[in-house]
Amino acid sequence: MLLAGKREDIAEDHPVTTSPVQKSKRRGLFIFLGLLALVIVVLAIVLPIIFVVVKPNHKSATSQQSGSPGSNPTATGGAASPTSSSKPISAAAITGGDGSTVTANDGSTFTYSNSFGGIWYSDPSDPYNNNAFPNSWTPPLNQTWDFAANRIYGVNLGGWFVLEPFITPALYQKYPGAIDEWTLSTLMAADTSAGGGISQIEDHYKTFITEQDIAQIAGAGLNWIRLPIPFWAIDKWNDEPFLEKVSWKYILQALQWCRKYGLRVKLDLHTIPGSQNAFNHSGKDGQIDFLMGVMGMANAQRAINYIRIITEFISQPEWSNVVPIFGIINEAEIKLIGTTEMRGFYREVYDMIRGITGIGAGKGPYISIHDGFQALDQWVGFLQNGDRVALDTHPYFAFDGQSNTAPIDTGTGADAGGTWPQSACNSWGGELNTSRSNFGVTFAGEFSNGFNDCGLFVRGVGGQPVFGGDCSTWTDSTNWTPSIKAGVQAFAMASMDALGDWFFWTWKIGNSTKGIVEAPLWSYQLGLENGWMPLDPRTAIGKCGAPDTPFDGTFQPWQTGSGGGTLAASQTSLYPYPPTDLQGTDVAQLPLYTSTGSIATLPAPTFTDASGKMVSSSDDGWFNAGDNAPGPTPIPGCAYPDPWNALDVPIPTGCTGGADAALPAVITPPPRR
Repeated sequence: MLLAGKREDIAEDHPVTTSPVQKSKRRGLFIFLGLLALVIVVLAIVLPIIFVVVKPNHKSATSQQSGSPGSNPTATGGAASPTSSSKPISAAAITGGDGSTVTANDGSTFTYSNSFGGIWYSDPSDPYNNNAFPNSWTPPLNQTWDFAANRIYGVNLGGWFVLEPFITPALYQKYPGAIDEWTLSTLMAADTSAGGGISQIEDHYKTFITEQDIAQIAGAGLNWIRLPIPFWAIDKWNDEPFLEKVSWKYILQALQWCRKYGLRVKLDLHTIPGSQNAFNHSGKDGQIDFLMGVMGMANAQRAINYIRIITEFISQPEWSNVVPIFGIINEAEIKLIGTTEMRGFYREVYDMIRGITGIGAGKGPYISIHDGFQALDQWVGFLQNGDRVALDTHPYFAFDGQSNTAPIDTGTGADAGGTWPQSACNSWGGELNTSRSNFGVTFAGEFSNGFNDCGLFVRGVGGQPVFGGDCSTWTDSTNWTPSIKAGVQAFAMASMDALGDWFFWTWKIGNSTKGIVEAPLWSYQLGLENGWMPLDPRTAIGKCGAPDTPFDGTFQPWQTGSGGGTLAASQTSLYPYPPTDLQGTDVAQLPLYTSTGSIATLPAPTFTDASGKMVSSSDDGWFNAGDNAPGPTPIPGCAYPDPWNALDVPIPTGCTGGADAALPAVITPPPRR
């Protein structure tokens, strides 16, 4: 069109004798060329969106999963180079790639940086859309994850909803005497000064992890997040000091952010009533009252109900693609609780979950159990033929009780890291591959660069490191040399290769009152920013060489939802629930709750489209309407002892008339959705 105008100007300056017919033909030709140019421009804008976003990912969150497992429709052959730059998708405000402008949920904007071909996707009129993917080698959320073909490159969001001293040290330093979230919450609530109060925890929820963190995780070549959550996101009982229910809306926000950037989530129930391990991250440090002591069975009743409520929520089609794995209890201390007791609980929970969801791929999440600090080969045969059960292990040199003084600062060349990279390869690779072959889906839910246990509060508030050297080097990374950084990175990459499928602990460590991160070996984000974490996690592949114990990539059908699902009868006889006794005490004498309470359904989020109109959804927080058993509640008149401090107390009377601790194992799924 510009060309036509220019030629008409020339004609006026330099008249040429032409007939009316010739003038008409010429004008028609110019108009045709202009329209052709306009069509080309429109196609250049529209076609990339159709073929990159809409066509391969046309199904919404409520559609069935489809597509070939492990494939990414935008991949054009081979993995993207970590230094390559994909063109931003700029034609639609609801999606974009590298260099595009993202509007965050708070209205702020930032530039999306992702050189691996990932796209974000956020349509206000379709909030459950699962089109996004974090990189070219990861299937979008609307396709099935294949645990044999795809690798988990994950990171934990520790310290966000379950506050740990070494992850959020400044909060604990403000309140001397706080050693866990129980004491921190108590001291905060008692602080009536300006800036005090337990609302500080909600301020932490708002600021510790932001949408830009989630975008950065996707841009770092990662594809999964492990999200630890507390039971008090649902409710709390009696005098428990925790901030009740407040975190749930931020957990939902986190899940939506992960949806927006195509990150899958392993949701992890990190805290259990009474504590399952006596660690500070269980809610209360000190002793175990879950499946131990006088209140052990009553606390287990509450735990089962919380697991049930979470299962009901994440099994809804609006969330099932975003949360494919549910870790039902973090780090239960089996050597103290007992193998029979803990496995009986897991078996009971398995029956409950599959009673809610049904059996087979796509029906509810994978059920992840932690190894309880036992060797992985001890779990072979447990829950045999169970539908989609995964094993989670947390390998750490930091807590092996050794001095760990072997140097890691050994240069920047092939010998970087000293003996530590090979130690990771030798210690972990064979064990995990063998577990994949003999048990099923197995991954490292936690690992870190902590080859030693140095770092502020890494051993808990007041805890002393076992490390036999000077910890000062490892509590301040601002003076790390290129050799130290090269050594730590070599160890990190060998760990990644050995583990195969992993979640680094953790994405972010907060500053201490010194204004620096005093546990730098544990921060993925800090390592990316300062040069000791790989910019592309795929570059870790092969660092250990050919494995001595390879995994052939074949899972049994029942391990991935293609068959099975009914446990052998021997599992019930070997691991009964309720158990006959807890550490020698007859369970029939122990207090229980009665199953006559109301059900605490988790609320669903509400969304409005660009016009402000409410977006309708079938998400009501409860997947299976046939699951209507009441929740546990105290028996009237029973003088229950403190459920968090009941190891050596008299057994109360009148407290054994409650319903069985088990919830119905088989629930008929009604026609729904």
